[in-house]
Amino acid sequence: METVDLILRGTGLPASNLELEITESVIVQRSEEVIARFAELDAMGVRISIDDFGTGYSSLSYLKRFAIHQLKIDQSFVRDISSDPDDAAIVSAIIAISHSLGLKVVAEGVETPEQLAFLRSLGCDGAQGYYFSRPVPAEEFTHLLDSWNLRARTRVSATA
Repeated sequence: METVDLILRGTGLPASNLELEITESVIVQRSEEVIARFAELDAMGVRISIDDFGTGYSSLSYLKRFAIHQLKIDQSFVRDISSDPDDAAIVSAIIAISHSLGLKVVAEGVETPEQLAFLRSLGCDGAQGYYFSRPVPAEEFTHLLDSWNLRARTRVSATA
């Protein structure tokens, strides 16, 4: 926690703007230690996200025992949501449970407009994947972000 506190103070970043991701498998292996650390981070205002949710032991007790703010649904469930009713049902259930507990949900591995449309219809809070962009180096990301901002400003001025 000292490292996180030093970084926050050194950068001036509000703790609420920092989100740390931890994979579900780490939670399973070290649950008691993780509970204590999550509580400390939560008290600081840092947000916690569980990455790859659904691939480990997926105990629903994590959702109430840990101070978490967001789940990231693993891409293995998202990949076939348009064609596999079981994956669609699992994703739907994860989103519904998460929202009822006040958690945000991000779907990983979104690659098609159909996947995105399905996730939006379920009220999924966010999505990431190749549909939006392949991974890019930091320098290229800056240019990509600038082009997105330019397009967004163009759309706003065109509709105004």
